[in-house]
Amino acid sequence: MKDISKSVPKVDHEEKASGKSLYVSDIKMEGMLFGKTVRSIHPKAKIIKVTLPELPSGYFVVDYKDVPNKNYVKMIFEDWKVFAEDQVNYIGEPILIVVGKNREKIDEIIKKINIEYKVLKPLFEYKKSLIRKQFHKGNVKDVFKRKYKTFEYEYDTGYQEQAYIEPQGFIGYPEDNDKITLIGSIQCPYYVHKAVANTLGCADDLVRIIQPSVGGAFGGKEEYPSLLACQLAVAVKKIKRPIKMILEREEDMLVTTKRHPSKIKLMASVDENNQVLGIKAHVSLDSGAAIGLSGVVLSRAMIAVTSAYTINNLSVTGDVYYTNTVPTGAFRGFGAPQMIFAIEMFMNHIAKDLGIDPFEFRIKHLAQQNDLTSTSGIFRDPIIMKEMIEKVTFESNYHEKIEKYKDPMVYKGIGMSWFLHGCGFTGSGESKHINAKVKIKKDKSNQVFILVAAVDMGQGVKTTLKKIVVETLEIPYESVTFDNPDTDFIVDSGPTVASRTTMIVGGLLARAAKRLKEVWKDQEETEIIETYEQPSYILWDEDNLKGDAYPAYSWGVNIVEVEVSPITYQVKPLAIWSVYDVGKAIDERIVLGQADGGILQGIAYGYMEVMNHVTGKIRQKNFTDYIIPTSVDMPPTKTYLYENPYALGPYGAKGVGELTLVGGAPAIALAIEQAIGKKIFKIPATPEYLMELMNDDQN
Repeated sequence: MKDISKSVPKVDHEEKASGKSLYVSDIKMEGMLFGKTVRSIHPKAKIIKVTLPELPSGYFVVDYKDVPNKNYVKMIFEDWKVFAEDQVNYIGEPILIVVGKNREKIDEIIKKINIEYKVLKPLFEYKKSLIRKQFHKGNVKDVFKRKYKTFEYEYDTGYQEQAYIEPQGFIGYPEDNDKITLIGSIQCPYYVHKAVANTLGCADDLVRIIQPSVGGAFGGKEEYPSLLACQLAVAVKKIKRPIKMILEREEDMLVTTKRHPSKIKLMASVDENNQVLGIKAHVSLDSGAAIGLSGVVLSRAMIAVTSAYTINNLSVTGDVYYTNTVPTGAFRGFGAPQMIFAIEMFMNHIAKDLGIDPFEFRIKHLAQQNDLTSTSGIFRDPIIMKEMIEKVTFESNYHEKIEKYKDPMVYKGIGMSWFLHGCGFTGSGESKHINAKVKIKKDKSNQVFILVAAVDMGQGVKTTLKKIVVETLEIPYESVTFDNPDTDFIVDSGPTVASRTTMIVGGLLARAAKRLKEVWKDQEETEIIETYEQPSYILWDEDNLKGDAYPAYSWGVNIVEVEVSPITYQVKPLAIWSVYDVGKAIDERIVLGQADGGILQGIAYGYMEVMNHVTGKIRQKNFTDYIIPTSVDMPPTKTYLYENPYALGPYGAKGVGELTLVGGAPAIALAIEQAIGKKIFKIPATPEYLMELMNDDQN
């Protein structure tokens, strides 16, 4: 497979030669132009007229009229426009792009563009449902008819910004025979490939997607890059020159997808033995002005309704609501963090209302092997949560601190969350929609090439997948080459999302390497392709959300200790303890790195990261306004890994990346709750919110 520096015309090689990673922004081409987007300034309005100034020679405007085929981004639905046509539906929606050789001149042209609008009334409330889903388990109606105690609360979560180091960006250029090549900061090469081919209306082999080094993603580069890529591909098709389009930080934060805000209502029926007999749940997600991946995010949120617990009777509904705000989308955890925050707080709040020990109450409901999952699938594999809980409670002195911090004058607290995360795509995603393939190739020199779409965006995929192949073939590490994905050479192994890469792609690579090993001596040059097959016992009803939602689950426990200022209500994390069951750690250092980053991102979601909008406009547009944790906010952390191999994972490995985030918010929220002696119902638990709670005598 070609190296990226050999794949593009006249690239500036200085960065490559220096040993530094080559990012999109580093790539320069002869005759390269720049593109900048003109965006809506209204949350909802009709476009009456667009008046352009006289364009200097070598400058161009590209809009929906230049789209050769379909003016929408190919995802699950067809509602996300590449360019706005006669109406805009959120602040920042792209209307056109201006292309030219000088950035300052482009800015001058944009200032002279006049867009006449007819402003319409926007919608910001949860009133217009685009998608509704539901599932049931047991007989929840009968449970709620009986005269048991009922408890009902609502939990709110806000936006969260991915805050990747490298903003979104692409460079595109024409090749021979009308072929368009795009190099982008992405995490799903074939998502981009399919979207561009659809918008251009061309054959698949006339689109090429190359992934260079990527400076972080966290889900933020799953679906949004397809929008940028389609716009840029249309521009390259029209102008027939290399064009670079990279978002500035403020633009990136204002217009790219965020984690879905949510409102989650939970009602439980509890019998005289303090057993939760049934739960009714409703999940509301704010999709913004396009559906995007929101339907799938909703499914995972709903499925996580009981997290690490077993509840025999459930009625779960959910809606994706349209609002005239920036579209929301993929973010590490993909709907599970919202629900796991809600259910963990709910179980603790029920226990407190009953006047019993929350720890014992929750232990009684902890899931066990062979229990039915929330969707009536089966937990087939061993569940070692009790061992994990014992370990981390001992290491943290959890029970002693719970008693110690009951003193209201201490303003310290300790919180514990228990959780699981389904590995891979929900339901039939892997078997019916992705159909992942991997390819490995051996040449005459016995060099082995890994040819897959998996993207290393900082999580260590290159190391992990390479180790799997190296150890299976029993050859030196340097005998295996794993270059960045280039769709002209690789096969579609699926997107780098959903905690699937090691378990699914790595598992396929292990099987392909095993096949290669069997013919190693007989063939000088060999190419092996392995295709994913869903285990026959995994059954899933997509329409009713019933059956085995995931082939395997990873499990975790987080404990967070905090101190809260009684004057300012600022929260200071003091220590974190975590234990995870990820099956088998292929590379322990990488897993521990994922754990440190994940838990910090998770607790920051719970108490620090504030993002909101005013009449549709995001208020936080840079890292001065949007506060994320730094190294000084990371307390001492201890992480323990328990082995519990999954039979179908490579060497027993399961998912890691998302698991380490999903329990952070409830753990810190519960710690804060103990410190202030008030129940918490929304995150982030900011000092302003804590002050409101302290002044509320009803809580």
